[in-house]
Amino acid sequence: MSDITSVCEILANRYSVRAFESTPVDSELLEQIFTKAQQAPSNCNVQPWQVCVVSGNTLATLRDKFMTTLMSGAKPNPEFNWMPQYQGIHRERQFGSANALYSALGIAREDKKARQMAMANNWQFFGAPHAAFFTMDKYLDIMGAVDLGIYAQTLSLILAEHGIQNCMQGALGQFPDPVKELLGIPEERGILFGMSFGYAKADAKANQARTDRASTDDAVQFFT
Repeated sequence: MSDITSVCEILANRYSVRAFESTPVDSELLEQIFTKAQQAPSNCNVQPWQVCVVSGNTLATLRDKFMTTLMSGAKPNPEFNWMPQYQGIHRERQFGSANALYSALGIAREDKKARQMAMANNWQFFGAPHAAFFTMDKYLDIMGAVDLGIYAQTLSLILAEHGIQNCMQGALGQFPDPVKELLGIPEERGILFGMSFGYAKADAKANQARTDRASTDDAVQFFT
């Protein structure tokens, strides 16, 4: 278990891990963690999340299927609305996040091939031994998406309490077909996003990237 125990400490030390050790997390510990995550709140207690945790041979098969999909030139076909383009300060922050990662990796802005390869690592789960796909009934739309976000954050905090790191990935919802086919996910359920998780490679270049946060004054208004 991690030496970091408080939520504030976990948040202060958390970053998106993009290089993992191959060592898997103990299966009993994983079951305990996902059981605890069931305490996450949801609107009207509907608990809409249906989570697919993928490891071992199944994860290896998905890596191959994703690579085949990417090499075919297939376009993303997400099941939920990922189309809005960031604008203004949100776009600036998006660029800042990308710059932090590519700078840590030593990839120049004009090196498009290297950037594409770095992006492709999303669908290789950054070498993680585990991945989770967060799915829900499609009709739930934005209300279900809110609940899945709350659940995923709860899960992330519990994982971190046990020294297990993760990377939340919208990319894992971009090509749902190979995942749904392999895992037998019914048509009425959609993959919203995913998460790679395991133990971080502390010395990996990708894990040196850090992003900043907006000030509280920019993000919060207090009314009395």
